[in-house]
Amino acid sequence: MQAAALRRAFYIAGLAIAMLAPVCASAQDTTGDPAAGETVFRKCMACHRVGPDARNAAGPELNGIVGRQAGSLADFNYSPAMKDSGITWDAESLSSFLEAPRQFVQGTRMAFAGLPDAQERANVIAYLSQFDAEGNTTAPAQ
Repeated sequence: MQAAALRRAFYIAGLAIAMLAPVCASAQDTTGDPAAGETVFRKCMACHRVGPDARNAAGPELNGIVGRQAGSLADFNYSPAMKDSGITWDAESLSSFLEAPRQFVQGTRMAFAGLPDAQERANVIAYLSQFDAEGNTTAPAQ
């Protein structure tokens, strides 16, 4: 009797895990929308620029940020923490940084509190990913 009850409990637990796995995976796998990211980027425009005419402001210009070494623009005065971070920006590192900049790179000068919403981060990363190092868009906005 106990063995049957134990098998039943494992069976139910297995079903629950199988049903929840796709939900957990989709919560972590957020696909960004560049058009929505352009709207989110307005929060960043107080300090950052993108596009062919982008120049450094309070923060560095972000053309070609995806694939770029953190703290590597020669004409921007980065914090030592950013210069020495060893980060090469990709979607994962950008998302972590944008969620909580001062926690991800302790000692950064970036004063922005962060974007707690994972979808907003994915959207702004998709938007930034469109710009090559010269500020030309490499893919049309959706």
